[in-house]
Amino acid sequence: MAAGAPRIFVSHLSGVPVFDPNGDQVGRVRDLVAMLRVGGRPPRLLGLVVEVVSRRRIFVPMTRVTGVESGQVITTGVVNMRRFEQRPTERLVLGELLDRRVTLGATGEEVTVLDVAIQQLPARRDWEIDRIFVRKGKGGALRRRGETLTVEWSAVTGFSLEEHGQGAENLVATFEQMRPADVANVLHHLTPKRRAEVANALDDDRLADVLEELPEDEQVEILGKLKEERAADVLEAMDPDDAADLLSELPEVDKERLLTLMRPDDAADVRRLLEYEENTAGGLMTTEPIVLRPDATVADALARVRQSDLSPALAAQVYVCRPPDETPTGKYLGTVHFQRLLRDPPFTLVSSIVDTDLPPLRPDASLPVVTGYLAAYNMVAVPVVDESGSLLGAVTVDDVLDHLLPDDWRETDFHSEEVPDGR
Repeated sequence: MAAGAPRIFVSHLSGVPVFDPNGDQVGRVRDLVAMLRVGGRPPRLLGLVVEVVSRRRIFVPMTRVTGVESGQVITTGVVNMRRFEQRPTERLVLGELLDRRVTLGATGEEVTVLDVAIQQLPARRDWEIDRIFVRKGKGGALRRRGETLTVEWSAVTGFSLEEHGQGAENLVATFEQMRPADVANVLHHLTPKRRAEVANALDDDRLADVLEELPEDEQVEILGKLKEERAADVLEAMDPDDAADLLSELPEVDKERLLTLMRPDDAADVRRLLEYEENTAGGLMTTEPIVLRPDATVADALARVRQSDLSPALAAQVYVCRPPDETPTGKYLGTVHFQRLLRDPPFTLVSSIVDTDLPPLRPDASLPVVTGYLAAYNMVAVPVVDESGSLLGAVTVDDVLDHLLPDDWRETDFHSEEVPDGR
């Protein structure tokens, strides 16, 4: 939904059909999943519980929802058909929030929750519950209906998590505004038992981001304590190169079992990366750089660069290749740097402004060669091309730093803010 779109009351979404990008019906909305936050802040909407044809209930993240309009929900990408399992930090909006008795903060009066409204945040893919439709009075079928009104989420008490307490959901709620590296630093200093409890309470995408920042032994420890199906979900959410690094630390039997549980497309990328030595360009690269065809325009390139889930290093340039435009691509033609995109008119074809002066690296290039390339040419990423001239991926400076820093670099006290005590 576009920024500035009107609020949607969740009661209007119950039973609404859900369609994929091709117009085929996936199922129907049966509930919504939200995560409460401390301090009276509006809950974050995580996704939808969708009942598919087999009556199985699955989870569809809000990041996969591209439209909620005209009595239908439109999704994008591949839908994970694994059965939905509610986690400790999650609340079912229809099943647990509606009909609750809460208190109006201004008057202390008890009211009944009849409905809640959701809205997409401007310029982001995140959604929040921001308004509540309530009725005054004690309610009940035989009682006269009281006054109804719509209030801000912060105007009531009785929902939000308390600031104190040892439960994992309270600690997880304090993580929301922290960067993944900072959350990883907190987990790094917890006991293994506590680390597992917190990891179990994090959603898949957040846990994937945090795992990428942890030492390999703690990644293996946490992954080993997850249910296998959930471990596969988390691996799918990780960058392919990080997932490959983690899987390479596992016994062959465990590695193959998890790869089998992953979606075929995600597993194929990881298997390809596992073929290369760890300290080579092939072993360091990500298989998901920004790839554009020669007939794409500067406007197309800038739209891709603006995607919020891209790291700054990957967003610094786009790679122009002949079809297919997913790695391994057709013939690699060159790179267009972000600064060049800002200098040319939006209708300019990217094929006319490619930088062909810098040679790409081969996948067997060693770590010192990759490091020297980035330093010599002042680059933050470098394309990796095979013998046939196809783009295989790109190595970013952050991946190189992970292999250059000492193993105990996370022990360095570089965090400027005090982290919450999870003990």
